[in-house]
Amino acid sequence: MTNRQAAIKIIRRLRREGFESLLAGGCVRDMLLGRRPNDFDVATDARPADVMKLFKRTLKVGARFGVVIVLLGDRQVEVATFRLDSDYADGRHPSAVRFATAKQDAARRDFTINAMFYDPTEKKVIDYFAGRQDLKKGLIRTVGKPAERFGEDYLRMLRAVRFSAQLDFVIEPETKAAICKGAHNIARISGERIAMELEGILTNPNRSAGALQLVETRLAEAIFPGITDKAAEFGAGVLGYLRRNVDFALAMAAFFAGCETAFALDKCRILKLSRKQNKHIRFLLSKRGTLLDEQMSLAELKLLLAEPYFRDLYELQRAIQKAEGASTGALSKLRRRINALGELRPRPLLNGHDLIRLGAEPGPTVGRLAEELYIAQLEGHLKSATDAEKWAAEWLKKHAERE
Repeated sequence: MTNRQAAIKIIRRLRREGFESLLAGGCVRDMLLGRRPNDFDVATDARPADVMKLFKRTLKVGARFGVVIVLLGDRQVEVATFRLDSDYADGRHPSAVRFATAKQDAARRDFTINAMFYDPTEKKVIDYFAGRQDLKKGLIRTVGKPAERFGEDYLRMLRAVRFSAQLDFVIEPETKAAICKGAHNIARISGERIAMELEGILTNPNRSAGALQLVETRLAEAIFPGITDKAAEFGAGVLGYLRRNVDFALAMAAFFAGCETAFALDKCRILKLSRKQNKHIRFLLSKRGTLLDEQMSLAELKLLLAEPYFRDLYELQRAIQKAEGASTGALSKLRRRINALGELRPRPLLNGHDLIRLGAEPGPTVGRLAEELYIAQLEGHLKSATDAEKWAAEWLKKHAERE
């Protein structure tokens, strides 16, 4: 059973019991764009108690906010009761909710393109706030007044930039002006939540445009106090020269390529990154320029090659050279030296076909997973293909939840 099939099965069961139920939010947006949705969420007028009564296996994680997870087979579907939120005292979570109609539920959502519903029975889009029109125009626009939507949840400002980068859409002028005005409030959001949104912006192939939006909206300055526009814009340029698929640590190192290493590491503390990510960023930034030394001894080169992040260091230096308009000749010579040395690193424990067999989507996901898996192998955390399969399964589960 696919996620879509599970969601439709839930909708049909709810309707047999007399409840209104629809597909909601991001899955509707992605279907209209011809993209493959990661999740299919259901919105209904059934109360959480009704949902838990109708389905044998449920999780009451967000029941007090009208959200229940329904388990069907190996699928998890979020079922949310139509609701109105009130009193966002902390700028992130509503202190109270009350149940409402579909239109009222749509009115509380962040952007018009995320406020649509889809009736899979009638095969009809239900669009109260011209979200479909904004999809055609390529616009990120809030539902209702931007200042009110961002005042309810400050993280929405970063989400606007993320959607703009991921979809290659323009942020509507009034919406963008409200972000600029309220950018300082992003500092009130937890570092972990900010990091998740930044990862979505900076690991996307359109990351350079996303980074420039962070500068233009003043969000970069609010998140990383002291960073100059010049340094951040240079970082955006470096991001644009990276390979298509990168992990978050390499992206962050590129973003801070115009800054001192100590400054960058201090600012990264705000994001509460893992020890591994901080180690990765520290290595990349502290070793900038090393690969340009044409007099590097064989011993020094072999030590660098043994580092799990060597490939990223090479990639970062190449991107820096291009952003500066400088020659990459020294890197080309280094590459020839490395090729002449032969095979110095172990073969990956799993290949791309193995990862697809384990459930990875063909495309960028396989590339990111393969790279992080190989780094874990080089660091000595994985000794066998069995270890690698378990690690990959956990990675896929974590990233599916993040989407």
